[in-house]
Amino acid sequence: MPLSRERKEEYFEKMKSLLTSYTKAFVVEVDNVGSKQLQDTRIGLRGKAEVLMGKNTMMRKIFKDFEKENPGSPICQLAPLCQGNVGFIFTNGDLGEVRAVCEENVRPAPARVGGVAPCDVIVPKGPTGCDPGQTAFFQTLEISTKITKGQIEMTNDTHLITKGERVGASQAALLQKLDICPFTYGLGLKMVYDNGSLFDAKVLDITDDVLAAKVGAAIAMLAKLSLAANFPTQASVPHSVANAFKSILAVTVGLDSFSFEKADAYKALVKPAAAEPAAEE
Repeated sequence: MPLSRERKEEYFEKMKSLLTSYTKAFVVEVDNVGSKQLQDTRIGLRGKAEVLMGKNTMMRKIFKDFEKENPGSPICQLAPLCQGNVGFIFTNGDLGEVRAVCEENVRPAPARVGGVAPCDVIVPKGPTGCDPGQTAFFQTLEISTKITKGQIEMTNDTHLITKGERVGASQAALLQKLDICPFTYGLGLKMVYDNGSLFDAKVLDITDDVLAAKVGAAIAMLAKLSLAANFPTQASVPHSVANAFKSILAVTVGLDSFSFEKADAYKALVKPAAAEPAAEE
């Protein structure tokens, strides 16, 4: 049922208000997401973010009008993404928290004939609960089986469906027989908009710990190259100073007539060790 003129105007104003009020947004795919699941996600995001769904043509029209009213607005980068079954989640809070709520609200789902598999499906070996009369069905799918205790048993793990493939009738029937729901559906995070920048949602998998480890490894490599080339850099200078101190300390420990404050503690440790063999003699 098409929206009335009043409802359309209300929707236009709401979306423009969201585009103005928020600086961050997720572009989400909502394939195979039911209304109850979407409502649960809205409830989980209450106070943190706002979910907006709508027709792509309407959303593109709103972006077009918004760009005319706000020339050069970076949020209009989202307009070309209004394709397929998508929506938006607007927030000014932490993107990681919003993503966590979306990922929690997922539901298991059976494989439907003709549907595109969102992941690989591997059926584990073992008893199937099917009677021996259904052996031909498994042979059609080229699945090796044996009869154990009056039922069919799969002898190997079977890679039944590959991610991105369409589910066939036989594959769906097998999963139904085995009572397997291989897929989970929820709001799929597609792209992220953050203060004028647009990037893939996978970037959020890079945590502070990962960044710190990567930067640390890069600094260590830079220090090694600088030391090997005898070319001082900010990364190598601490190591150069430490190596110089070790060299000075080695010379100072062997001298009785010279020392300095930082070397005294080391000389105190070395003297008892040198005195012990002499005492034994």
